[in-house]
Amino acid sequence: MTTPDAQAVPFRDRLIQPVVAIVVIATTAVDWSEGGIVFPAVALPLFVLTSLFALAMILPLDRLGERARVAALAANMALGVLLLPLAHQATTAAVFPFLAASTAGMKLASRRHAIAIAVCGSLGAALAGWVVGRLAPDAPQWPWWATLCVGLPVYIAISNRDRQDALVNARRAAAEAERAGESEAREAALLERARIGREVHDVLGHSLSGIALQLDLADALRGRGREEESVAAVQRARALAVDSIGETRRAVQALREDTLPLPDLLRRLAERNAVELTVTGEPAAIGAEATHAVFRVAQEALTNAAKHAPGSTRTMRLDGPGERIVLTVHNGPPPEPRRGAATSSGVGLVGMRERAAQLGATLRAGAAPDGGWTVELDLPRPARVSPGRGTGPS
Repeated sequence: MTTPDAQAVPFRDRLIQPVVAIVVIATTAVDWSEGGIVFPAVALPLFVLTSLFALAMILPLDRLGERARVAALAANMALGVLLLPLAHQATTAAVFPFLAASTAGMKLASRRHAIAIAVCGSLGAALAGWVVGRLAPDAPQWPWWATLCVGLPVYIAISNRDRQDALVNARRAAAEAERAGESEAREAALLERARIGREVHDVLGHSLSGIALQLDLADALRGRGREEESVAAVQRARALAVDSIGETRRAVQALREDTLPLPDLLRRLAERNAVELTVTGEPAAIGAEATHAVFRVAQEALTNAAKHAPGSTRTMRLDGPGERIVLTVHNGPPPEPRRGAATSSGVGLVGMRERAAQLGATLRAGAAPDGGWTVELDLPRPARVSPGRGTGPS
């Protein structure tokens, strides 16, 4: 056990020992002049040394090693014990060994050393009283039981030190808990920002890809003289731009609030993209964030299909037997080969894999036997997306 920090000990408690030591020295010096001291030639030097040690013990002993500290406190106790039977008439002189025992309990990190000093002091006080009683039978002496009690303050001091240690540890624990809470709050805020950023990125990526495809289609139709169809494509591009604003707001709001059931969200998505949707069974109820993540996987898969296989047939299927949910998005081969490679940010499939990892689900994406592409998300059990649960892209 370590001694409590000086800064952690209340100022009032730090004043007790200096005040007691100074009062005892002063009152003993006053009583000394009234006489009644046994063997004054020996008692006076003992009183001076005891007073000096008592004042020295007021100072911090942190710079001393453990052995030097034990030796200094043992000497302080020994001097107080030897002075006890010689200065019976100076009543306050009896406080010196009690003060020495208390100081040992406060200043020593080792309980064993502090208790050893107190026990030896009690036995030494009894022995010193017996010896002085034999040498000066007429001099008044303290009763034997009083001399054996000089070491008791060590237990009070140790208890007080334990209390101070407990207070210091409680303050440190509270400070660490506060720092941990602030760190968790900062981490949660960063995770929340990342989630919102990912959702906004997905919404805008889907919308802008759709707008770009519609504008490319309008340009191609205009080049072939199909003005009405070209204007319709431009209008669809504008509608996508308007929808993207509201969808971005809904995406951010959906991070904190409940959303529609997954089948309803997929039906809306299918209607906007002119995609056939098939729902079999009754999908198990899942959390709002998990629903939102599955929806984003479907949206990203449809966007990729429109980008890389324009004009191909696209279908979605949601199977929900029992507590198992399987989402399948399939597109056939494009009706005619593309003349140029579609531009891609390269993060579509990575984003879908991240969402699957957050759900604890399995994502499979690859070429289909008919020459198209299939994305399958297999969610084996209902789950809620946790911001801290996601892993990196596989």
